[in-house]
This record gives sequence, structure tokens and C-alpha cells, in this order.
Amino acid sequence: TVAAFDSFRFVIKGSLAGAAVYVAYDQGLLGSGTQGAEALKKAQAALPPAIQEWTSYIGWEVRTLPTTPKFDFSPSDSWNKGVQTVMSALSVAPTRACEYSVQGWKYVKDLVK
Repeated sequence: TVAAFDSFRFVIKGSLAGAAVYVAYDQGLLGSGTQGAEALKKAQAALPPAIQEWTSYIGWEVRTLPTTPKFDFSPSDSWNKGVQTVMSALSVAPTRACEYSVQGWKYVKDLVK
């Protein structure tokens, strides 16, 4: 019975993970940077009305909701910055590897003396 319970938990967790990936894909979060920025704008626009509706459904009285924070964030710019950083690191990697091997060889020589 323990094995059946564990396998049931595994199926439930796998289903939730699959559903989360599907929702992220469906909303455009796994697409290009432009699609991600559009999805973020849609979420910022939909969040306050959804919270208001949820609180009225629960029965909480919310007099004023705090405004959603404004993000000055561009996923495409961040992606491009990350790609540039990685490519820069890869382009200097052979030179750095040579420098580090020379330093390592010098260290070993000094230890042997």
C-alpha cells in the first residue's frame, strides 16, 4: 500500500508539473522575449480585478488594493545581455585557460624547487 501511495503521489506531482508547463507555454512565457513581455503586461492588467473578485467571493472587505508594482524590465533585453555575457566568456576562454595553465605550471615548478 505504501508503494501504491508513493506512485499515486508521483502521478499527481507529474500531472501538476505538466499542467504548469502547459500553462506557461499557453500564455507565451516559453516563447520569445517579446511574447514574455506581453504576457507580463497581461498579468499586470488582470491581477487587481482578479484579487478584488476573489476577496469579494471569500467575504473579505478590501477598501483599497495596493497598486501593482511597475517593472521596468524587458525580457528580450535581459536575454540579449545574458547571451552577450556567455559569448564574451566563451571567446576569452582559450586565452584564460592558457594563462591559468602557465600560472599552474609555474606554481608546480616553484613547489618542486
